[in-house]
Amino acid sequence: MDWQHDLAGLLAGFVLATVTTPAGVSGAVFLLPVQLSLLGVPSPRVTPTNLMYNVISGPGALLRFRGRHQFDRALLGQLLAGSVPGVALGAVVRVFVAADADVFRLVAAAVLGPVGVFILRGRPPGDEARPTLLRPAVVTGLAFAVGVAGGVYGIGGGSIVGPILVGAGMAVARVAPVALASTWVTSIVGVVTYCLIAPHATGPVAPDWSLGVATGLGGLAGGWLGASLQPRIPELALRRLLGVLAVAVAGFYVVQAIT
Repeated sequence: MDWQHDLAGLLAGFVLATVTTPAGVSGAVFLLPVQLSLLGVPSPRVTPTNLMYNVISGPGALLRFRGRHQFDRALLGQLLAGSVPGVALGAVVRVFVAADADVFRLVAAAVLGPVGVFILRGRPPGDEARPTLLRPAVVTGLAFAVGVAGGVYGIGGGSIVGPILVGAGMAVARVAPVALASTWVTSIVGVVTYCLIAPHATGPVAPDWSLGVATGLGGLAGGWLGASLQPRIPELALRRLLGVLAVAVAGFYVVQAIT
């Protein structure tokens, strides 16, 4: 039944956002396989539905972070300069080029796996000893690449950018709100782009509106709770959480690609 389908999505959105928000990772990165494997959302509709989750769930966490004045505006500007055009391009690629999902999964795993291991090895918080990676042009270029990936697969670019920036030495408390804000803005752009493309495409391209709202409302509550918990979690624990999430996502993608 539809209401059971949406209820399952609401619960999944809540749990995932609660766990991932303190580390600055959108729960969408784990929601995608849930939608595909458990909720039966067809492709490419799963992508804009996942982006809808980000749009609705994002404000819960962002309002909590904003209240604590945790936004690095310069870093956010660098991320948005790359991710906004990237997500629009990614949506066009997803619908009209039909990029191979397995290729993306393997590429993402190849990036996230080593970064997660690097974080777990215990790089000192706040050690920004890699200025080449942290230059604004490099950050913007990286944001564009993950924006394209977010537009194609709806995972939220912050889920990839966040671990990389933390692995380069940035503190989680600095990266988390900016990564989530970037994911939220680019997800809005992505949903709008898919809606504009839908009349000109074949197959199910528009979001599953009821499921997107249900998962988003669950994520809204979970994101608020997760952001509230972040100040109570030590920096080292947050870094380890982010490292584990990065490795877990890499593992998910490898398994999906080979099966």
